[in-house]
Amino acid sequence: MMKSFIKLAVAVIAVLAVIFTGANIILHNENKGDAGRPYRVEAERIAARIENREPYSLNDYSYIKNVEIQENGFQGGDSDYLVKEIGGKLYRFDYSYQADNTSAITSFNICFGVTAAFVLLLLLFLFIRIIRPFEKISAYPTELAKGNLTAPLKDSKSKYFGKFLWGLDLLREKLESQRSAELALQKQNKTMVLSLSHDIKTPLGVIELYAKALEKGLYKDEQKKKEVAVGITEKCEDIRGYVDGIVKASSEDFLNLEVNNGEFYLSALIDKIKAFYTDKLSLLKIDFAVDAFSDHILSGDLERSIEVLQNIIENAVKYGDGKRIRIAFSREDDCQLIHIRNSGCTLCKNELPHIFDSFWRGSNTGSNSGSGLGLYICRTLMRKMNGDIFAEIQDEEMVVTTVFEISY
Repeated sequence: MMKSFIKLAVAVIAVLAVIFTGANIILHNENKGDAGRPYRVEAERIAARIENREPYSLNDYSYIKNVEIQENGFQGGDSDYLVKEIGGKLYRFDYSYQADNTSAITSFNICFGVTAAFVLLLLLFLFIRIIRPFEKISAYPTELAKGNLTAPLKDSKSKYFGKFLWGLDLLREKLESQRSAELALQKQNKTMVLSLSHDIKTPLGVIELYAKALEKGLYKDEQKKKEVAVGITEKCEDIRGYVDGIVKASSEDFLNLEVNNGEFYLSALIDKIKAFYTDKLSLLKIDFAVDAFSDHILSGDLERSIEVLQNIIENAVKYGDGKRIRIAFSREDDCQLIHIRNSGCTLCKNELPHIFDSFWRGSNTGSNSGSGLGLYICRTLMRKMNGDIFAEIQDEEMVVTTVFEISY
């Protein structure tokens, strides 16, 4: 961008220089030669009066000083003159004319100078306030993509880039925080695996000893054999407990979803959704309808609530028949229910209880890409906002309902 701007600036300066030079040349050469001179106009007028034998006075003319018939040839003189033939005779017209374009040239140069200065100052302003700051940060997104999160951006007082730079630095801090959390989680998981591996070895070793003893027939007493069987069962329960711990750890909130609970109007939430999806679904030829509702103040996080409804609608677009999506409303006790209905449900009813599980994808996904986390994230967010979410199939329509607490 810097190189392009420099080329543009050089081109603008070159154009200004060409215009300045050309205009001054034209102004300096204006009216040089006889064509268009005002004294010629006066001479023509006098010649016409002479030809028509009308009287004339040189006092009425500014440039013609003398008119005489040339009977004995042309005589020299200090003044400029021109000769015209009138009625078969040659007349000499002496004139005085001095072209002076100084004031016009000066005025033009002043106006052009002011304009050129304004253009150059504008280019300088763009360079200092926009081009140079942007050039400094142009490589920053690439560095973020490479994972270079160590160098923070310097604060800028520019009203054009201050907020942008602040946002980039906030993104850097967020990515750095996420990477630190990911590294901590990896370390924790590795520590857990090593610890569980060590803990499982002990009961496995005991089971192995019991199994070898039974294989070699070392225990002849039936009571002893029962004790060994009880010991094996106990060690198996120990291993089962370790496995349950792994399952529990793997099912915890690995996404680290943060929620800032507060209060917001239902209308603010629906207005955001309508603004985003009205045009988008219209382009997809999907009939999008939002029922009438009574406005309430809801508890929760507005941005996260928007994310939840967006996830549900995106699923409706992916897995519906592309005909109709409708948002309906109802109220139960102190809760506001928002129902998102899409036509053409293709999900099997026996799969319905699993749609909010992490990494689960139904048999109706087909070639649609996805991670199986969308509805899991929705449920996690709703519960963190003291709400809930559930789904049902009604008349071949998929209905996903979010439940928000009404704040009073």
